[in-house]
Amino acid sequence: MLILINITITVATFLSMEFIAWFTHKYVMHGWLWFLHKDHHKPHNESFFEKNDYFFLIFAVPGITSIYFGWHNNFSSIFYVGLGITLYGFAYFLIHDLFIHQRIRVIRNTNNAYLKAIRRAHKVHHKHLGKEDGESFGMLWVSYKYFKEAKRNTA
Repeated sequence: MLILINITITVATFLSMEFIAWFTHKYVMHGWLWFLHKDHHKPHNESFFEKNDYFFLIFAVPGITSIYFGWHNNFSSIFYVGLGITLYGFAYFLIHDLFIHQRIRVIRNTNNAYLKAIRRAHKVHHKHLGKEDGESFGMLWVSYKYFKEAKRNTA
């Protein structure tokens, strides 16, 4: 029974991170921390790294801290919260940095409608170079209109 509870905590945390990422992207990255996120919306960056990469650290700290304290407390539930946060961060890295932005060119083309929808939604988000008038702030959950468009282009 305990393993089911731990799996549930991990999955619930992972799913909750999508809302937290959406909220943070819309109201913090495009708000008071725009100075860190702004270079991510520039057409061409001079360097492999961006100021926007600091958000990796900002999101990693709660995950790592939760794993550390949960581990040292006999794998308490806080460990599984940290695991969910960390797994979301890994998924975010795979989708955002490798698949969408091709920062390391490993995941390139796909005929998968879900991945095409995510890529399209992110492209629409980046058409706005300023911090206002943005749309599609999520990562793994995007509007149905992008799925319909992706299915049309996949068929």
